[in-house]
Amino acid sequence: MHADHITGTGELKKHLLMSGDTTPPSSIISKGSGAKADILVSEGDVLSIGSQLKIKVLSTPGHTNGCVTYVDEDNEMAFTGDALLIRGCGRTDFQEGNASTLYDSVWSKIFSLPDHFKLYPAHDYKGSQVTTVGEEKRYNPRLTKTKEEFVEIMQNLNLEYPKMIDKAVPANLVCGLQDN
Repeated sequence: MHADHITGTGELKKHLLMSGDTTPPSSIISKGSGAKADILVSEGDVLSIGSQLKIKVLSTPGHTNGCVTYVDEDNEMAFTGDALLIRGCGRTDFQEGNASTLYDSVWSKIFSLPDHFKLYPAHDYKGSQVTTVGEEKRYNPRLTKTKEEFVEIMQNLNLEYPKMIDKAVPANLVCGLQDN
């Protein structure tokens, strides 16, 4: 439930309602995050979008406790959040991060999908927007290592501490909950 993923949902909901959308939008977050939203999801839940799109929820903790990956099996793709980035992964050095848990999540949930499945991460830092399971299993410089090597790499990244991470925001406002 890092702020970069959820703080805009209230504004987005307001904008959609003002644009004439007759169906109030819903915010969705993992139960494991401990945050509030209109819909809380857990491992194995299936979200229906319209009559044809079905998205399965996989719990992929490690970057945070509440990280999830959304899998669209019909269209052979997954949205990995911060668990798996293109040739990288979410950091594990703050707010519920655990390198060992992240490694297990990626290998047991995301890398168990067919190699041709397209993966869309929450962030892109190098100009790429999509990868595949097979590409990441072959070329990801962190996750192609053993679990022990991965944990050591993650413990020694020495990344700058995020400037706004300790800014307090009431949990009920973070996800944009409103009385509708």
